[in-house]
Amino acid sequence: MELDKFSEKNARSQVTPWILTAILKAILTATRTVSIPAIPDAPPPPRPTYSLSCSAPPLPRDPDIPSNISQTLDLVLSPNASSASTCAAVPDPPPLPATANASSTCPAYFRFIHEDLHPWRAAGGITRAMVDQARATANFRLVVIRGRAYIERIAPAFQTRDLFTIWGMLQLLRRYPGRVPDLDLMFDCVDWPVVHADQYEGENATVLPPLFRYCGDNETLDVVFPDWSFWGWPEINIKPWNALQKELGRGNKRVKWMDRKPYAYWKGNPDVAATRQELVKCNVSKEHEWNARIYKQDWLKEIKAGYKQSDLSSQCTHRYKIYIEGSAWSVSEKYILACDSMTLVVTPKYYDFYSRVLMPMQHYWPVQDDNKCSSIKFAVDWGNSHRQKAQKIGKQASNLIQKELSMDYVYDYMFHLLTEYAKLLRFKPTKPPEAVEVCSESLACQAIGREKKFMEDSMVRSASNAGPCNLQPPFSPEEFEALKRRREKTMKQIETWEHKVSKPVDRKP
Repeated sequence: MELDKFSEKNARSQVTPWILTAILKAILTATRTVSIPAIPDAPPPPRPTYSLSCSAPPLPRDPDIPSNISQTLDLVLSPNASSASTCAAVPDPPPLPATANASSTCPAYFRFIHEDLHPWRAAGGITRAMVDQARATANFRLVVIRGRAYIERIAPAFQTRDLFTIWGMLQLLRRYPGRVPDLDLMFDCVDWPVVHADQYEGENATVLPPLFRYCGDNETLDVVFPDWSFWGWPEINIKPWNALQKELGRGNKRVKWMDRKPYAYWKGNPDVAATRQELVKCNVSKEHEWNARIYKQDWLKEIKAGYKQSDLSSQCTHRYKIYIEGSAWSVSEKYILACDSMTLVVTPKYYDFYSRVLMPMQHYWPVQDDNKCSSIKFAVDWGNSHRQKAQKIGKQASNLIQKELSMDYVYDYMFHLLTEYAKLLRFKPTKPPEAVEVCSESLACQAIGREKKFMEDSMVRSASNAGPCNLQPPFSPEEFEALKRRREKTMKQIETWEHKVSKPVDRKP
């Protein structure tokens, strides 16, 4: 046999029996597939943690500076602050590894980044002259060079809007060190958008100013950006979103939806807009029961009382909550939608960075602006007659706010917006002579009281181990048109239902 010959040959070669046995086993098992367990990748090393270290106390405050503007930012940008040396003492963390993977696909509202920047893409890019054109109404200019931020304050903003907007941008640089590209932009902290589309048609498109702000509308081209309150609003004791979002989630569980008061609730300042003053007339009275409970928020009184009656997490006690714009869009939108209560949205004119994906009867119930009281009454009557459907609408909205508006996604939105913006720049950003370098250290070390606490509470503690979420492509014309048709069809259906029970005398509250 061949096996015997093999044994004799190896015997003559003085191969020992145990070696021969091993060889035979190897031959007999050569055709078998051996599964070797994969060695799991080692977890990435922990990213460096950040901390605040202030070598000196804050500079003294100037009593002559009005209390409704940020003196902290004024001090940071003053020659006496020595912010450059403070920032130089902050070590640069290593950049994210090139192999870092995105953790998820970005929510749908990120796709509006492409829409907001489309006018400049169509114009062939953003020139330095365009950026300079945006200076006319801007509050500050931000320049980022190699991950370091420089601020030129053009005009003080109301309260601490500019301070906390800049703080948020600095936290983005900490979250994604080395990833935010060089850029140069102008930011306007006033509510109303001002870049009117009809003024920049044809040849005027070459001077279209890319102006960042908190909201926009269908007639303007301002670039929308997350508002300052995500990092806190110290003047009215609204905590940073990371903490407040959790509190709102817990507040939702205090009263089950079916056990909540079967009325529409609103609390706020009606004096900022005529439409809110009209809303007050929808309150319950001897003559009318509009199914609404409207409360005026006196902030001066509330400040003196220690904000005892303005806890947002304790206001999820009604089945329905009303969102109505103020002088423009209102930061209250996310707080109202975060309740499981079905949100009644009075026809809005403005949008912020995430609200354009909200759909009627999926995330909210639309209320006619020119027929508020009857429209609110109809919505509440419908909800109380279709309680499971109304509860579902409220839950879908709060789920969106809790899951798709986390601070992780807020930072990712900022990252993608600024990255796409920077791609359009047709010039190399350079530090303006008037600009001062700022960093988390320089801002927080000059802050005092609630300003400093909110900065500490909202500070990014370490760089992200993963890349930002994957930005989806722009809407196709067909997708965009389908969204528009879906919204219009639902709105028309609700108007038809309302018309069947409305009376002509109800047209004005």
